[in-house]
Amino acid sequence: MTPGSMTLGPLTPGLGSYAFRWSIGHRDRVPPQPMTALAVLEAAHAAGLGVVQYADNLPLHRLSDGELDTLAAVARDRGMALEVGTQAFEAETIRRYLAIARRLGAGILRIALDAEDAATPLGDLAAGFRALLLEARDAGCRIAIENHFDFPSRRLVELLDRVPDPALGVCLDVANSICAGEWPMETVGLLAPRTINLHLKDYVIRPDPYGVGFRILGCPLGEGRTDIDAVLDALEGRPMSVILEHWLPWPGDFATATGQEHDWVARSAGRLHEVLAAGCPS
Repeated sequence: MTPGSMTLGPLTPGLGSYAFRWSIGHRDRVPPQPMTALAVLEAAHAAGLGVVQYADNLPLHRLSDGELDTLAAVARDRGMALEVGTQAFEAETIRRYLAIARRLGAGILRIALDAEDAATPLGDLAAGFRALLLEARDAGCRIAIENHFDFPSRRLVELLDRVPDPALGVCLDVANSICAGEWPMETVGLLAPRTINLHLKDYVIRPDPYGVGFRILGCPLGEGRTDIDAVLDALEGRPMSVILEHWLPWPGDFATATGQEHDWVARSAGRLHEVLAAGCPS
């Protein structure tokens, strides 16, 4: 798949920075030379992907204005779009990222709500988002709230019911809500009508070798349990980016992790290109 075929129909295949969790560095595991924002962009371009979404694992507010301008210029030269992201609801942080989105020409600001947000009264959260929507529209950016481990989908639906605005929608992650007691197609059924941005990943369920339960593990797209066609069909042909992520378990060292992350991105991108070229959603 060549970079010239990055956009197929209404869905644009893209890459999330969490696809390079270990190469960038995560929590106490930071490689000697962490992968940069530009390197993630080039990796996405090499895989024929038309969008890069930078999440909280590669915080763009740490880049200088000059570095942000360079990132935007390279993306334009490659014919690619950029999206931005942050973690948790904090009004000033969201304003900072709306300003970054404006500078980069990003059309999506993804926000993953965490456990503290799940404990915040919905009325307070709704008021907080409502106060930011004018700034989002002025920046030409929509805010996409991601269903996350501690924030059940039904609560997210109720939050959006309180703030009915086209500038606010869902970043639908097909697997995150397993942690909240939802199987993926239940999550898709609840959130697809409000989805403006998709995180697509795959997973397998492996029994413990001693029979003590089981583990849910990541795998390259198309090699696990995610029903890709059903997920894309549920979006009913609405235009949006499809952001590839994966849950690669820590393999023990950074050199192995980097090699496996690049391999999983290539395999996942190849599968996504196949699905989109075949005409899904039907």
